[in-house]
Amino acid sequence: MVQLYNLHPFGSQRVVPCKQEPAHFCCGQDVLFVASTAASCRVEVFAVNEQGRCEALCSFATLGPVMRMAHSSAGDYLVTIEEKSKATFLRAYMNWRCMSAGSSRVCVRMVGHKIEESYNETLKEQMSVVEMPLSDPPLCISCCPVNGDLLVGCKNKLVMFCLKYRIINQNLTVLDFERSLILHIDNLIPAEVAFCARYIAVTTELDVLILKLELVQQKVDRTEQCAGAVGAPEKAVDGGVKDGSPSTHPLQLELDEFIICQKPVELLGEESKLCEIPITLESTELPTEDTKHFQVQYLLFRHFAPDQSPFGFCEETKLHSVQLLPVYQTAYEETENKRKLLSLFCFFSLPHIGYLYSIGKLVELISTYRYSEKSEQAVLTPQFLHVITSQNLQCFTVRCSAAAARGEDPYIDTTLKACPPVTLDVCTLRMQLFIGPRAICHFKNHIILLTKADTEDITERRKPARRKLSRKADSIKSRTNSESEPGWNLYIINTVSTIQLYREMVDYSRTYENVKTESCIHLLSEAHLLVRAAIMDPHFLKSDEKEDLLRAFRESCALLGDCYSRFDTKDYHLALPYYRMSGLSMAEVLKRLVSEGDEIQTYERGFIFYLTHSLNEDSNEELSKELGNKILQIFYLADPVQLPHILCSPSMRNICPLTAVKYLQKVEKMMPSVVLTLTKAFLALKMRDLTMYEHEMDSYKETTLACGFIGQPQLLKQRKEGIVMPTEFAVHLKEMQPGLLVAATVALHENSKIELEEADTFFKMLCNSSENTVPQLLVDFWEALLVVSSQEEILQELLLRITSQYVWRISRKQLPETKPLKTTEDLINSCSHFGLIVPWVTSIMSVGCSSDKDYHGDISRLQSLLCSQSINITSALPILELLTEADDVGLTIRVLSNTRLGKYEEAIDQLLRKCPDAAVLYAQHELKGDNQALWWNKLLPELCRRTRLTGNGCPDLISSLKETLSIVAMELELRDFLSLLPEDGTAAFFLPHLLHCSQRKLL
Repeated sequence: MVQLYNLHPFGSQRVVPCKQEPAHFCCGQDVLFVASTAASCRVEVFAVNEQGRCEALCSFATLGPVMRMAHSSAGDYLVTIEEKSKATFLRAYMNWRCMSAGSSRVCVRMVGHKIEESYNETLKEQMSVVEMPLSDPPLCISCCPVNGDLLVGCKNKLVMFCLKYRIINQNLTVLDFERSLILHIDNLIPAEVAFCARYIAVTTELDVLILKLELVQQKVDRTEQCAGAVGAPEKAVDGGVKDGSPSTHPLQLELDEFIICQKPVELLGEESKLCEIPITLESTELPTEDTKHFQVQYLLFRHFAPDQSPFGFCEETKLHSVQLLPVYQTAYEETENKRKLLSLFCFFSLPHIGYLYSIGKLVELISTYRYSEKSEQAVLTPQFLHVITSQNLQCFTVRCSAAAARGEDPYIDTTLKACPPVTLDVCTLRMQLFIGPRAICHFKNHIILLTKADTEDITERRKPARRKLSRKADSIKSRTNSESEPGWNLYIINTVSTIQLYREMVDYSRTYENVKTESCIHLLSEAHLLVRAAIMDPHFLKSDEKEDLLRAFRESCALLGDCYSRFDTKDYHLALPYYRMSGLSMAEVLKRLVSEGDEIQTYERGFIFYLTHSLNEDSNEELSKELGNKILQIFYLADPVQLPHILCSPSMRNICPLTAVKYLQKVEKMMPSVVLTLTKAFLALKMRDLTMYEHEMDSYKETTLACGFIGQPQLLKQRKEGIVMPTEFAVHLKEMQPGLLVAATVALHENSKIELEEADTFFKMLCNSSENTVPQLLVDFWEALLVVSSQEEILQELLLRITSQYVWRISRKQLPETKPLKTTEDLINSCSHFGLIVPWVTSIMSVGCSSDKDYHGDISRLQSLLCSQSINITSALPILELLTEADDVGLTIRVLSNTRLGKYEEAIDQLLRKCPDAAVLYAQHELKGDNQALWWNKLLPELCRRTRLTGNGCPDLISSLKETLSIVAMELELRDFLSLLPEDGTAAFFLPHLLHCSQRKLL
């Protein structure tokens, strides 16, 4: 793998026209702040344009020499740590831009000081300096790039100031701070802090601690102190609290002449609580009814120890350049101003090695950077890591965009999309020679670099070679040179545009195409990540390069697709997602990879993988006859097993069937299969060769053929613009072998190759039915599916659909347009969801009108369904309402429904009213167990009452009464039976039953 590409990320450089030697500097939104050395207590402000031109904007005095400074883009304020008379001050400069308009008015006030109304008009035109007093001297500062809050590091504590926008009136809003939280951290002297979106990174000389402040809303008692503590556990790493005694830091233990040093430690996530650094939170906000509470979550602790580095023992081993880098969600037009923080990254560095961590749902180390020599400072950007050493400005690649892309898009690393891995080796793009680099910062597409050559170097450079000066003269000369030609410079180095560097990477990658495959892929991956990072930049939508970047992104995907297609790599499968992201059609990809007239060209796994997936998916792209023939040739040589599947692709519609059959015949001799036979039959239909078709279809049994369609569903159905369309094969089977078509579709459904709704559309289109019409072939499919399906949800859906169709046809006197494939008897024998029709239903139907006999199939199917226990009768009732009680069919359906609902008395009333002779049959079949008492409590009294009213005019009632009396006489005691008989009845009528009951008792 190539480690140094020696590309050209740095373009032109310009000198910042500082009047005094810079001590510290930082960048604003479009400006550069430069604080001079102790000789002049001033801050110079320079306006910087996109081309890197630098013009003096204004300057303002500070209280004393600036020790630290930082700018916040939110609020556009500058915060400094200044020193005067051995005292340290923390100050924030607000509204400093008014100084560039010639105003010299300055207002100095304390933090939280109430702004009087008398200052309303003047505040607009004057710079405001906010003094922030602290109980301990400030050591380091950091501004949150998201909301402008300020974090200050002091000995054993971190103090957080919230940025406030105080509205004075409708025309004036003044920025102010509120001291909101103090984090007390024992035994910790922060060297640097970084603050972003409530994430805090703090470093000492050898320790790194990353925390997250979690906001909790809870109501509290005003009398309680608003504080929370996060204590150390009983046992910590390399020592801890035991038996209540305080632990001693291992670095403080001295035993005679030995010093015990703590070993290097890395603790991630929950384990970082074991770092033995207790934190106490002290809220300094005024408590309200809903006071905001913060809790601390430990994310990372890492301790380093001075050790033997690759460059020898380093006594000055200490951390520097801690940073938190936010990456935002890719912007879209409608949400441009509502960007969401997507990922956060933390970087920190030792003199010879740097570490980049991803801070999110998981905390993990994603890159390690090893420098060629001792580093002075480093600055991280979404695209690069810039590091300065004693002689070089080095540019490394970073993996932030790769990590952020995976957090943003769940389809990364699938067949749809891809992204180079986070673990991709880092490399050095450039090592640019500079004399004495001392400090660096980053601003948009510029690097700000301070260089300072040693005085001895300048002296030697200026010394005349032809004479030797005395020591005194030498010293005078040295002082004169250093004063007249100082050895420092502040540069603005313009980094080249993303597109320009991308082009250079692509051109450079071609030198490795035929030599180092992995290096070529690596460099193209770097180019892809470079463009991806630019697209995720918050200013992308307003960029002049927007269209060029999107075009470059697609091109980089195409180039990576080419690599994974042409080269034999373990990640060959990535050809598919990269080509998809490129937007190239199959025809365009084929033209890129297939040589004209090259019959001996070999094709790698990546290309075959791409073609196989692209052709097997539903696509509207139709390839030409020539390209189709070329694909047949490619697969015949590379993967002949796929040929039947490839020929069924909608993209291969224009292929010559005769040519395809010849290829299949060659493959069949080597590896015959059902799918291959069905494909030949499919092609025979295209050629209208029915003899060949029948020969192929007779090669296997019908059940085997039905299962064969599972291997290639596109023989029956294909998608066009998202709609399932039946093929010529399906149309032919519908006419000639509808049973095979239904069986094949059932097999497809049971193997998740077609959904229920898709099958509806398929059969309706096949039968040319309207949207609201259900063809008989679809009902046949539903009935066949009931036999094999085991999913309860689908079963109930099918039962309701079938019931609805039966009821619709019975109520409309509508016959099915084709003969059903199965009779009611077939369904009862093969499917448990169709039950045996009970005798009383048969009795009622036997005396029904003859007009119903034409619809006997649907009627008997519906009755059979209701005679089983499968259908959910409650769900089916609204459907069954269409059948009234006016005829025998309606009567049977209504009685069956009431019986399934347990309403036996209502069922008996309906039968007695409409068909009394069936009442006893119903009672014999249904009134059993707990319902048997209805014989004498319901049926016998009701029959007696009705017979009394009709007299001898209804022989059916008398017959039913006699049958009921004989049943009741068998079940009841004589005394109970007598009590049920009516007092006004004819004794001769009841006497035989009484005798039978008494004789049963004697026996």
